[in-house]
Amino acid sequence: MNSASPFTAEELSPSRSDSATASGGSAADANSDHPLLRSISLENLVSQRDAILERITQAITLVREALSIAEVAHLGLPRIAIHHLSRHPTDLTDEDAPEAARRQIDFGGWDYLMSESGLISFMDAKAREQWRKQLESDQLPPLTADNIISTFRHVHSTREEMFERGVISLFKRLSWDYKTNLPFRFGKRLIFRHLFTIYGNNFDHSFVNHTTCDELDDLTRVFHVLDGRPEPDHRDGFYRHIGDAHRAKQMEWSGEYFSLKWFKKGTGHLIFHREDRVDQLNQILARHFPNALAGPR
Repeated sequence: MNSASPFTAEELSPSRSDSATASGGSAADANSDHPLLRSISLENLVSQRDAILERITQAITLVREALSIAEVAHLGLPRIAIHHLSRHPTDLTDEDAPEAARRQIDFGGWDYLMSESGLISFMDAKAREQWRKQLESDQLPPLTADNIISTFRHVHSTREEMFERGVISLFKRLSWDYKTNLPFRFGKRLIFRHLFTIYGNNFDHSFVNHTTCDELDDLTRVFHVLDGRPEPDHRDGFYRHIGDAHRAKQMEWSGEYFSLKWFKKGTGHLIFHREDRVDQLNQILARHFPNALAGPR
């Protein structure tokens, strides 16, 4: 594929059939509506990016000329800088200004492509952290046609490995203090010891635990992928769901994949609703721990 070729969802992002069947889903799951990017003109995206860089480079040159004139005329020298994430701003007079502008532009493009393609949903926490660090680093690769194609092909080819690694990582983070949490097998229920953090042994002075909510969000994401559905919006996650119920003086929450009930000592009990998806999780665990998995449900 050359730089004039279209970058399509079918070529560079997980197809609906891949997203379900790669993780054990059925043909019916694969045919569910999955709003991935239908198509993006790679040629158009790269040419727009190049046009932006060209204009910014021209602007930097003009600003530098203006500042030189102002300095000779003993006039004020306004500071104009490029801001990228939480870094120290790069002044337009700095030698690194064009590269700093390039990183900022390419950061947005890479982030958009990964999110809109749906591939981000297959990444476990480790892969997401690595991807985010690369986006924010000085070694961010230029947003060129060749780099986009090679990056997305690599991520697409390793998506099942990342997804299964995420399932294993999630399973290992769960507490084994209760008999219902069976080592190397998901059962009918899970018990979270710290769904709430309690201050002064008074449940009225309790707060939803961020870490546990992140685990619940990860579990929900896994079920969505197994169903061939897009990743749920992180802004509508369990920290919000449980927090809203807690403020309403409720002691339980129920959703599509599982329900939660919590108690005044801060623990939470989760009951799975989709036993077929729990079986799929156990199949993933069995592939990695064939001698440790208990018998089938």
